Amino acid sequence: MINNFSLNSSINAVVDSIERTSTGVEGLDDLLNGGYPKGCIVLVSGTPGTGKTIICFQFLYAGLKSGGKALYLSSDEPIQNLLQEAEKFNIPLKQYRDNDQLKLLYLDPSNGDIYEDIKREISNTEYSRIVIDSLSPLAETPIWMVNNGQEIVPSADSVNTVSYPIESIQAKRMHLRRLIGDLKNIPATVLLTSEIPEGSRSLSRDSVSEFLADGIILLDLDTTMDRRKLTIRKMRKTKHTLKPQNIEITENGIKII
Repeated sequence: MINNFSLNSSINAVVDSIERTSTGVEGLDDLLNGGYPKGCIVLVSGTPGTGKTIICFQFLYAGLKSGGKALYLSSDEPIQNLLQEAEKFNIPLKQYRDNDQLKLLYLDPSNGDIYEDIKREISNTEYSRIVIDSLSPLAETPIWMVNNGQEIVPSADSVNTVSYPIESIQAKRMHLRRLIGDLKNIPATVLLTSEIPEGSRSLSRDSVSEFLADGIILLDLDTTMDRRKLTIRKMRKTKHTLKPQNIEITENGIKII
């Protein structure tokens, strides 16, 4: 007969022994037994204006202050805009970029090779923290059929033969499956963002990344109560509450209240 007390004690011991990476968000580390599991992939999703990019800034800043190297790939905002936005929350990303601790790169969604660009950047194993903000344009990028439909590639420029774009949602999601598969093979802890359309019941725009990620942080607005909410919807290797947490955006970023 299994002793439930012994089993629970063993599970708790395993969870407690897992190395953690600080979220950089005041109060969130406490809810995650010390932070994100090191090397995990976390999806940060929410409707527009909920604070997804701020969460990413704080995550990077926590690592940069400790001397780590980080990578920020943006497909939504030009780099100069991001640097100015971070300064509003007293997060000096420009300082870390200038001393080569942080690499910021804008990814043009119209570039057919955006997937290959990301793959090349994440292959640098010096990075302990990586942010890809956002997945949404990548999920909407077509892939290509070549060799009379016998082969699928991520870009029209990948081959010399005549190619045909595949526009279906299922085909475009192949980018995300390949990308997240590559991210699982590197040692960095990764945050991915995805914008949820207003009224959607999905946890991402693409409706697939939430199943592939190790964790999900959901940001929401409760307009009737004039409050912002953060919910840990999933976090592997971690005991956590499912209760939505009240948050506020301060001069230093987001914090649990």
